[in-house]
Amino acid sequence: MENPIPAGAQPSRGLVLVVEDERAIADVQRIYLSRAGFGVHVETTGEGGLEQVRSLRPVAVVLDVGLPGIDGIEVCQRMRARNDWTPIIFVTARDEEVDMLLGLELGADDYLTKPFSPRELVTRLKTVLRRSTGVPGGGVLRVGSVALDPETRTASVDGSPVELTAREFDVLAYLMASPGRVFSREQLLSAVWGQADYSAGRTVDVHIAQLRSKLGAGNPLRTLRGVGYSADGDGA
Repeated sequence: MENPIPAGAQPSRGLVLVVEDERAIADVQRIYLSRAGFGVHVETTGEGGLEQVRSLRPVAVVLDVGLPGIDGIEVCQRMRARNDWTPIIFVTARDEEVDMLLGLELGADDYLTKPFSPRELVTRLKTVLRRSTGVPGGGVLRVGSVALDPETRTASVDGSPVELTAREFDVLAYLMASPGRVFSREQLLSAVWGQADYSAGRTVDVHIAQLRSKLGAGNPLRTLRGVGYSADGDGA
């Protein structure tokens, strides 16, 4: 519907698609994202959001869950079904954990619950869009049959490509960078999500479960009950 970047200005961080039917909230998101260097395009319906994802190819989508017509959950579901792994941050007024976890299971990369600070949105978005996982040397990571290339953000199992969300890639890369080392949920939240809300530990569990499902028999992830997770090829 709109792009607020003035004529002649070039956003340095890419275009973000905001799909939000509450005009006041969309305006605040647009202002803060623009100030952070992003181009912004706003849509107010799920149908419009899906159309613009195809045509604009944004670097990320900030997606309201409670949209009229096709809601945010279905928008995410349709994107992932057509193999579109554009990073998605859900924005929801629902505070039930089940709604947040459902979005993550469908392939969303993060979520924020209304009301939230627009600065937090910018911080979360930058985290999702990170192209560096802090892997020393930046080389290809290999644990068992799984290989990750931090430069191209690609993953494979026995040479066959595997589609991961940005957050799934970051979690797996962080674990594979230190094979055999066990990281607690709190450590993963701090390192990968950049947050200290340790009550959100269930979010880590959902991403680990999704990774195990996608990696299949090549899954290198291990759970040490009551302690945390590691990548060492055991896959237990």
